[in-house]
Amino acid sequence: MGDAYGETDSRTLQRDCAAISVPWGQRETLEAGSYALITQRLGGSITVMCGGNLYRIDERNADALGLEPQLPATPPPTDTGERTADSVEQAAWTQLGSCYDPEIPIDIVNLGLVYGCTAESIGPDSFRVVVNMTLTAPGCGMGTLIADEARDKLLTLPGVTEAEVNLVWDPPWSREMMSDAARLEMGMF
Repeated sequence: MGDAYGETDSRTLQRDCAAISVPWGQRETLEAGSYALITQRLGGSITVMCGGNLYRIDERNADALGLEPQLPATPPPTDTGERTADSVEQAAWTQLGSCYDPEIPIDIVNLGLVYGCTAESIGPDSFRVVVNMTLTAPGCGMGTLIADEARDKLLTLPGVTEAEVNLVWDPPWSREMMSDAARLEMGMF
C-alpha cells in the first residue's frame, strides 16, 4: 500500500471517482476502469498516478480503488481539565501534523511550511486558531486546498470554534526549513 516510504499499489478504479489534480488543484473525475498507481495514503487522502498525472482522492472514496476507507484519527485531547490557549495551540500543532503534501510524504509541519500557529480564547471554552503557512512553491495550485484541509482539521479540535489559515510568502520557503526528520526521510543528510 502507498505510504510514507514510497511503496506503491496498482489498482483499477471500480467506479467514477472525484479527484483533484496535483499540483494544479483542478477538480476532475477519474473514470471507472482507469488504472491507478497509489503513491501515498496519508492524512485522510490518497495520491494516485493515473494516465501519467498525479491526483489526490479523498479517503472517503477509497472504495473506488477497492480499499476499505480508513477512519480519521481521533483529534488529540487538549488536556484532561480546563482548556487553555496553550493547550489548544499544542493540539493545533499536532493536528497540523496530520496534513500532508500530496507529492511529498511528509506533513506540512515537518516540511517547514507552518510559520506560526496561535490560539486565543474568544469565550467560555471557545478558541480561535490562526495559522500562517506557506508552500514549497508560490505557484502551487494545491495551496488553497492544503490550507482548507488544515482549517477543517483544526475545527475538529474540542473548543476550536474559529480557525483561520493564511498563505504567506515571506520568508520564501527553503529546504533548510524542513525538520531533521524530514530531511532524513528525503535523504538530504
